[in-house]
Amino acid sequence: MFNTLSKHQIDLEDELGDAHSATSIETPMRADAFVKSDEQKKLEIAELFAQIMEVMGMDLTDDSLRGTPKRVAKMYVEELFGGLNPKNKPAMTLFENKFQYNQMLVEKNISFYSNCEHHFVPIFGKAHVAYRSNGKVIGLSKLNRIVQYYAARPQVQERLTNQIGQELIEVLGTTDVAVIMDAKHLCVSSRGVKDDASSTVTVFYSGMFNKPEKMAELHQYINKD
Repeated sequence: MFNTLSKHQIDLEDELGDAHSATSIETPMRADAFVKSDEQKKLEIAELFAQIMEVMGMDLTDDSLRGTPKRVAKMYVEELFGGLNPKNKPAMTLFENKFQYNQMLVEKNISFYSNCEHHFVPIFGKAHVAYRSNGKVIGLSKLNRIVQYYAARPQVQERLTNQIGQELIEVLGTTDVAVIMDAKHLCVSSRGVKDDASSTVTVFYSGMFNKPEKMAELHQYINKD
């Protein structure tokens, strides 16, 4: 059942959404979020999305539209929002830093795709991740997978950046971690102000990356062709 909101409450919620504000570093989830199976969720989402399409006046008997609710449901559960389910979290394997490499390691231009939790339209861009080994190293592809896992949720870019940074600290056992994300938001470019030129940059600096000289060194690597 949906709550009836006053105009003041609606205006406040719209203002929060347009400000792209996050309420917490944790993704807002109910305690019973995983009681239903993925298959049950897909069935229910398909039914509900069909209702949305019908309200909009779409003809679901048309050959092109008939399967759309099921396709959307499958995409939501298995792809776009698969990062909501902890079972999809990538396994992390660490290795001994046998080369004794003790400088920063930078994985730049990691492509990511997410969705704005305020309007459910895409956020996409590049992530740059860096860390200094504390005796252990991680496979490079795992850095990509961590970014993609947390991106596969309804998100706010600030939260996404912090979640990736905190996960890397925990996995790598070091505070020397940095995350920089540069993204376009379709809720900005396709609605509201309709600004297609701007992008949003968020950062997470921890440990040695809080030092100005290390920040400058990191940005030098990221901006290098």
